[in-house]
Amino acid sequence: MHCSSPNSPATSLIACHECDSLYQLPSLTPGTTARCNCCGAVLLRYPKGGLTRVIALYSAALILLVLANAFPFLSLEIQGRLEVTTIMGASVALYNEGMGELAVVVLITTVIGPALMICSALYVVYSVHSRRRLPFTRTVLNWISDLEPWVMLDVFMLGVLVSFVKRGNMATMHVGLSLYAFIGLILVSAAASSAFDPHYLWQQLDYRKEK
Repeated sequence: MHCSSPNSPATSLIACHECDSLYQLPSLTPGTTARCNCCGAVLLRYPKGGLTRVIALYSAALILLVLANAFPFLSLEIQGRLEVTTIMGASVALYNEGMGELAVVVLITTVIGPALMICSALYVVYSVHSRRRLPFTRTVLNWISDLEPWVMLDVFMLGVLVSFVKRGNMATMHVGLSLYAFIGLILVSAAASSAFDPHYLWQQLDYRKEK
């Protein structure tokens, strides 16, 4: 979908994020994308299924995050001794081994960061979807771009796989329910992030403010 020229009747004015061309955008329907006529950059993208789908994806991600932290992640059986590990337990173990900085990074990137990211996205999308003027919506939306670099679920999973290969000959490893939930969290979070378009949300908040 290509947007109209500035003289066309529409609902709001927006500048291209790449070339600064101005456009008047019509109301988008779910599954459509507005592109710049000059450079082809995406101006706005309304996800298929609308904001309801975005809310559903982030809600599922929040549930999976809780499950991933509520159950054992891996169990290690070494010489008859069984050690159960959780995601939070991994941070504690790193701290006890004298790697406090790394323990904090793991905790932030696998628990705190994802939790703040998911809750912030749900808060903003619900505010726009329900057309309610929830407090600090614009501030929270602005925070989301700063939170994204602190969500490293895939990096943590890669580290787990490397450890799994290296310690496979040293101990018997049993996969816990938390690991399956964590894999699901990575997939659902990626889908939710793909459906989350901050430009569209900013446009809706600006349009609502004008009204």
